[in-house]
Amino acid sequence: MLKFTLIVGAIALATPTSAQTMPGGAPNSPAQPTAQTESSPQSPSSSTMQGDPAAATAQQPVTGAQVAQVVDAEFPGYDKNGDNLLSTSEFGAWMVALKTQADPTTVAAAPETRKWVDGAFAQADADKNKMLTKTELTRFLTQAG
Repeated sequence: MLKFTLIVGAIALATPTSAQTMPGGAPNSPAQPTAQTESSPQSPSSSTMQGDPAAATAQQPVTGAQVAQVVDAEFPGYDKNGDNLLSTSEFGAWMVALKTQADPTTVAAAPETRKWVDGAFAQADADKNKMLTKTELTRFLTQAG
């Protein structure tokens, strides 16, 4: 479930808010919620009826192609040294940013957050070379979890 939340958060972040429109064609107002979180459940019909595209996305399964698209778009921003690989710290920065979108109370330096990031990295690093490729990251994020 956490991977799903992270993926949906990534897709929501990658979608320009100016491109999101309400049913009448008007852009979303800043006061309107843009994502449904586990801590503040809404009924699916109320989110969809309000024209909330992020909430509608959260109700639909995320496809491997969507995950790959987000990884392709966001990967260069976190690959600080430009080597087309993510180190543990580069991966951690990305995952903490996504987790913070899902849970704003996330503390990057907290032991439980570090443990979570380290465990996710270990699972994603299929060849155990202490670096992640786009393929490894995409495969990890698309696994049923």
